[in-house]
Amino acid sequence: MTSELPDASRIRALLEPGTPFSRVEVVDTTGSTNADLSQRAHAGEGEGAALVSMEQTAGRGRLDRQWVSPHGASISLSVLLKPRPEFQHWGWLSLLAGMAVSAAIADCAPEPSRVTLKWPNDVLIGGRKVCGILSERVEQPDGARAVVGMGINVTLTRDQLPVPNATSLALEDIPTDQSRLVAGVLNHFARYYTAWQLRGSLREEYEARCSSIGAQLRVVVDGERTVEGTGRGVDVFGRLQVATADGVQTFAVGDVVHARLG
Repeated sequence: MTSELPDASRIRALLEPGTPFSRVEVVDTTGSTNADLSQRAHAGEGEGAALVSMEQTAGRGRLDRQWVSPHGASISLSVLLKPRPEFQHWGWLSLLAGMAVSAAIADCAPEPSRVTLKWPNDVLIGGRKVCGILSERVEQPDGARAVVGMGINVTLTRDQLPVPNATSLALEDIPTDQSRLVAGVLNHFARYYTAWQLRGSLREEYEARCSSIGAQLRVVVDGERTVEGTGRGVDVFGRLQVATADGVQTFAVGDVVHARLG
């Protein structure tokens, strides 16, 4: 499947009025879009920048995992934010990004119901991961910033996938117009971000989209601790609540494995 590469002017034209992401830039290649926006935040740039790269050579995912994308085969997108809620609520930023990406992909998928979320922010198509997300805090004298990065597999082939349980839009027969997809992600993220800043939590919206809720789970906390139970929901901080034989336990971090996905 041929992918239409992202174009900054077309992305801006597709953004909804009033979006905070008024400064969209597309570059050919970079080490990390998150690192680039972090540097720009240190240099004084304010909220609203969105950076897209057609290639990323030194990206990182959650738990410091490597995230590298071949040229043109993936979308590497980062946004620069200055959230108003207290830092203890910033864990929601990664969850909002997962909601935005899953909603944007579902908008153009032939079977939207196959696009789901696994806590905290893994976007899945038919149970296979299509997107990685990483949020980072940037300290500034006038207040901290946040950089949220999203890497979406667009036209990766089976041989190019980073892990066996991954997939790409092309492999799932989903249109690969990257400008439209980026604009969709930014539009959804803007709505979720605005609502979160007003309310401090989007528990109902997130739980409605997250397939971990109600599923039989195994949470791998670290190399020595694994907890099994049923996903019950998320708390006001976006942490996963799991009903176990010993009662409800809450997790801020951990790898979640859905029993039905193996």
